[in-house]
Amino acid sequence: MNFLRGVMGGPSAGPQPSGADTIQKLCDRVASSTLLDDRRDAVRALKALSKKYRLEVGIQAMEHLVHVLQTDRSDSEIIGYALDTLYNVISNDLEEEEQEENSPKQGDDLGSQFTEIFIKQPENVTLLLTLVEEFDFHVRWPGVKLLTSLLKQQGPQVQQIILVSPMGVSRLMDLLADSREVIRNDGVLLLQQLTKSNAAIQKIVAFENAFERLLDIVTEEGNSDGGIVVEDCLLLLQNLLKNNNSNQNFFKEGSYIQRMKPWFEVGDDNCGWSAQKVTNLHLMLQLVRVLVSPTNPPGATTSCQKAMFHCGLLQQLCTILMATGVPADILTETINTVSEVIRGCQMNQDYFASVNAPSNPPRPAIVVLLMSMVNERQPFVLRCAVLYCFQCFLYKNHKGQGEIVSTLLPSTIDGSSVSAGQLLCGGLFSTDSLSNWCAAVALAHALQENAALKEQLLRVQLATSIGNPPVSLLQQCTNILSQGDKIDRRGSKVQTRVGLLMLLCTWLSNCSIAVTHFLHNPANVPFLTGQIAENLGEEEQLVQGLCALLLGISIYYNDNSLENYRKEKLKQLIEKRIGRENFVEKLGFISKHELYSRAAQKPQPGFSSPEHMMFDHEFTKLVKELEGVISKAIYKSSEEDKKEEEVKKTLEQHDNIVTHYKKVIREQDQELEELKQQVSTLKSQNEQLQVTVTQQVSQIQQHKDQYNLLKVQLGKDTQHHNSHGDTLQMNGIQLEEVSKLREELEDWRNRHEQLQGQLKEKDAVIENLKSLQVEMGTEQSSQLSSSGGMEHSAELQKELELLRTQIQLQAAEISKLQTENQKLQAMNTAIDPALGASSAVASRSSEKEGRLLQELGELQSEVKALSEEKASLQQQLDSSSSTVAILQDEKSKLQQEVAEAKKEQDDLLVLLADQDQKLSALRSKLKDLGMPVEDEDDIESGDQADEDEDGDEEEQD
Repeated sequence: MNFLRGVMGGPSAGPQPSGADTIQKLCDRVASSTLLDDRRDAVRALKALSKKYRLEVGIQAMEHLVHVLQTDRSDSEIIGYALDTLYNVISNDLEEEEQEENSPKQGDDLGSQFTEIFIKQPENVTLLLTLVEEFDFHVRWPGVKLLTSLLKQQGPQVQQIILVSPMGVSRLMDLLADSREVIRNDGVLLLQQLTKSNAAIQKIVAFENAFERLLDIVTEEGNSDGGIVVEDCLLLLQNLLKNNNSNQNFFKEGSYIQRMKPWFEVGDDNCGWSAQKVTNLHLMLQLVRVLVSPTNPPGATTSCQKAMFHCGLLQQLCTILMATGVPADILTETINTVSEVIRGCQMNQDYFASVNAPSNPPRPAIVVLLMSMVNERQPFVLRCAVLYCFQCFLYKNHKGQGEIVSTLLPSTIDGSSVSAGQLLCGGLFSTDSLSNWCAAVALAHALQENAALKEQLLRVQLATSIGNPPVSLLQQCTNILSQGDKIDRRGSKVQTRVGLLMLLCTWLSNCSIAVTHFLHNPANVPFLTGQIAENLGEEEQLVQGLCALLLGISIYYNDNSLENYRKEKLKQLIEKRIGRENFVEKLGFISKHELYSRAAQKPQPGFSSPEHMMFDHEFTKLVKELEGVISKAIYKSSEEDKKEEEVKKTLEQHDNIVTHYKKVIREQDQELEELKQQVSTLKSQNEQLQVTVTQQVSQIQQHKDQYNLLKVQLGKDTQHHNSHGDTLQMNGIQLEEVSKLREELEDWRNRHEQLQGQLKEKDAVIENLKSLQVEMGTEQSSQLSSSGGMEHSAELQKELELLRTQIQLQAAEISKLQTENQKLQAMNTAIDPALGASSAVASRSSEKEGRLLQELGELQSEVKALSEEKASLQQQLDSSSSTVAILQDEKSKLQQEVAEAKKEQDDLLVLLADQDQKLSALRSKLKDLGMPVEDEDDIESGDQADEDEDGDEEEQD
């Protein structure tokens, strides 16, 4: 145990063994010991030695430690020691007191080499993923740290192994849901390394609900006020979203942009920002910029910009922009973020134009920002950010460009307040070269791809000094350009000249009128040719190239309106003074410059120092477009120019035709819009009418309900209603309604007469039934044959059925008569609502009211008579119904008596048959005895003779 005492610090009797020997003995013990406790102690000792003897432990013990991970998984303690030992060997995060002068470089090499040895067997990484799934803290946490270290050393190789491992990424996503914060936080660091520069893993992590979990963690930790955990989550979100269009779309569609708004809710008291809060907010702003970066697909960027406006995120950023006490670096990054949120989005640009700074009086935010841009005391990065914001505000924003240029025109200048145009002119002609350059580039963006504003800007007049006449803005720019060396400026003189030349090139391109104004000054062309022809230093070569570009634009867009400066004469001037080859060579200085290549990479001005601020991104596009065509135009002959002019004229004619048709189409569009508006108004009127119809239908329904209520009330107190309501109702009755009532009354009279006739017929039928009943009573005693009784009963049944159907029809007609009679009575009362509406007519026709009242009285008396007749008919119907019921009972009794009589008759026939048999038997016996017996036929003939005699006697009597 001497080597253990040496390791643990105990006293040793013999000579101390070296570290390599001790490690070798520990490795042998790990490999050969059968007791788990011995192996555990040996691994613990290796862990203690792994930091000091990193190389020896890595070389000798790595294989044994991996074997322990494979075989001793049941013991979490030894697994934890093994993982910690491997982490110490592979990781380069050495403690400062243990680092030597050259150890960082050696440590990096050792970590990378040991990682390569470990991942040479992909099963080791898969085993590590399995161990990370264990819930035991002593296993899971070292496993997470070891896997993170592997990813730091050999990221792409480990990423590929995890990617092909079944559910490899999904297992690691469970770390974000761990309730132990240390594991969750290290899990975030692990996912940071895992998602670096691997789009496939980024997509898997995003679709494993990573956005939801990470945003929850940021919210739980306090958003921007949180600690370093928030920073780690934001870095992971950047990894998932940067240059990954699929994840960006998923982030937007999942409504996660809305959850970013609370991040930027800063209070009024912005003093004392902690360093961590500044870092967190800086990363949050960068995350917003990732979603709206100009390098993203235009459609995705636009959709994110609109989402940020609708959820209030842009408004919140503008609040920070105008707040006080915000740190300078946060303010700069906020300006850059707002710039990209509004870039190319008309809705956001319009909102930004409406934002005012909280000053007295309120000023537009654009004006406040331009003040910072032309103020040489402001930090350089802040001025660059303001310039980028102004460029993004004007990008594809013709409305904004017009508003900026309009502040320079004489008719719109307001002397009481500072405008954007005044600030730009002040910066353009100040003694600070950086202000000159920024103002020139900003003004060039106000003219970008807008020929109408280029012509408008020619109207701008400047007062140079007292007593001198005003000069145009174009003339003043060329004057400053030609006198650049004579003016004492702070900063680079070349920078001022480059800015002015970029402004002039943008202004004159694609605008023949501006070219004519430029050439009208006789000093401009000699100055340009003199600058190009000179052999200047390296810094001046850039100015020479821009002068060549400006002169080439003056040739290419020349409409030959000035005789002395026609295209051909300018080409001859170049040939004599400069030489065509020399001119093209000087023109190529621009695109070959290093600063040109930097500016062409991205829209945001990214300059390390003011001296490097030479080119603008949009200007590089213009150079790329014009360099080739100007080179060709220089070598063209006069004949080719004529042909080109003819082609241009033809194209102009076609353009005029197209313009005419565009005008016609525009007029038709206006007419179509007017028709659409008319259709929309008609639709609205139709909807209003529909609403009116609906209201009227509801009113009709209400009137129907009132009508039903009045019917019920009429049945209850008719007399009271007739005595008090007749006069009021007649005030609203018109003559036509009275005539209708008369016609309906005549119909009711006819129907009543028909019903009375039918009732008389029914009474006659009832009388016949009564007489039949009497006859049935007299004939009942003399009914001897069964067949005659049955026929009579059947006839009686038929007559009763016929009577029942007739009575039912009569009852239905009488009920119908009742309902219609009630309607007739209620029509008098239903005219009450018309009392107010017809008051004027009643007042004008007082003479007719008396007659109408009299006629109404007659109608009501007739209705009353009809009601009485209806009551009598109802009574008769009730009596008929009772008579029918009595007859039905009597009929059933008669049917029962007939059945009994038939039964008795059958019994008598049976008795008679028995008697006949007995008599015939007795006769036969008497005959056998020799007694005289009369035959049956003789007896019957004798009976018949007796009957005849009796009949004769009765006749004699």
